[in-house]
Amino acid sequence: MNEPLAERVRPKSLESYISQQHLVGSNGTLTKQIKQGVVPSIILWGPPGTGKTTLANIIAQESKRPFYALSAINSGVKEVREVIEKAKQSGGLFTTKNPILFIDEIHRFSKSQQDSLLAAVEKGWVTLIGATTENPSFEVNAALLSRCQVHVLEAFGKEELTALLHNAIQKDPWLGEKDIEIKETTALFRYSGGDARKLLNIFEFLVTQTSSKTVITDAFVSEHLQNNTAFYDKSGEQHYDIVSAFIKSIRGSDPNAAVYWLARMIVGGEDVKFIARRMVIAASEDIGNANPTALVLANSCFQAVANIGPPEARIILSQCAIYLATSPKSNKTYLAINKAIQKVQETGDLGVPLSLRNAPTKLMKDLGYGEQYLYAHDYPGQFAPMEFLPKELSGTSFYQTGDNPRETAAKEFLKQRWKDKYDYNQ
Repeated sequence: MNEPLAERVRPKSLESYISQQHLVGSNGTLTKQIKQGVVPSIILWGPPGTGKTTLANIIAQESKRPFYALSAINSGVKEVREVIEKAKQSGGLFTTKNPILFIDEIHRFSKSQQDSLLAAVEKGWVTLIGATTENPSFEVNAALLSRCQVHVLEAFGKEELTALLHNAIQKDPWLGEKDIEIKETTALFRYSGGDARKLLNIFEFLVTQTSSKTVITDAFVSEHLQNNTAFYDKSGEQHYDIVSAFIKSIRGSDPNAAVYWLARMIVGGEDVKFIARRMVIAASEDIGNANPTALVLANSCFQAVANIGPPEARIILSQCAIYLATSPKSNKTYLAINKAIQKVQETGDLGVPLSLRNAPTKLMKDLGYGEQYLYAHDYPGQFAPMEFLPKELSGTSFYQTGDNPRETAAKEFLKQRWKDKYDYNQ
């Protein structure tokens, strides 16, 4: 039993693959492509332990293609070119037999390493499947990304994690010999964090802790795992937990906690651009118009650490983290766009009022496009009261100001102009 449980029970077919039904269900995107015999180059984007590597292997097996795998952690341009050359010799161009080249953690490839894949993908020498835990829009070159379809893998839900456990007990010979009773799963799922691989390996560890019957309860799990939690692992494990603690410390205005969690990520070897990118998001989501300069500083921080790199980047990250933590907070612009998107989804494509429509042609002008539009600069205070929303949404307030000095001033500005049209006292 040298292999971990997660490896021993790894699915080998679409039918045995649990979760991601939007991709591999009977009407899933990938299922249809495999059945049609045309699998394009794809990027699988999702948290650790959601089955990206497993899915790549299954795609190769189901489509009957040669399969080559590389890890971006220990492979370079030389290894990529060697595999591409082998692939060219083992498959035909633009046929169902095109070899699949799987690259795990493709976001760790440099620009030159990613560029080395372009010709092979474009000319059909290989079908690329890249796996990443990071947003490919940021981490994958635009030229390569444009040649791939991006599929998002979602973290496992409770039902799927439960199914994984029972599936493992039924299919793994070693577990099948054990007397196991699962009474509670809350702690087990909490420690695994939706990571299927981590869940199975934790489960195996717990079973080894008893010589007789294993009864899984929350107390039993906590007792055996509280002193066995993993160290920071930038490829998974506590990766999301640590950055979550970091952002929440900034949101909670605690610079001491923020700089501690920042240090944990730095010592763990986290990508400095990843950290800076999260601070850019926090500057807008959690600080917003309470202090618009925060977004400017966070963006400057991102650009600076990208140019400088470690170890000096830690100084810039620390400055930005402490600035954000000590800044006034407001999430009102974040809430506003969420409310607006929800309303769009509820009401559909409402018509643009004629007064706001562009009128580049005579016909459009004759139809009334742009009529009754009031040009704000022609009025006192550069304000002309008119309807800017579709009539069905007239008076709907998406933005509610925060209780910080800057947004309080904005509230008075808006109330003076819009009087009773919008309610800014919700």
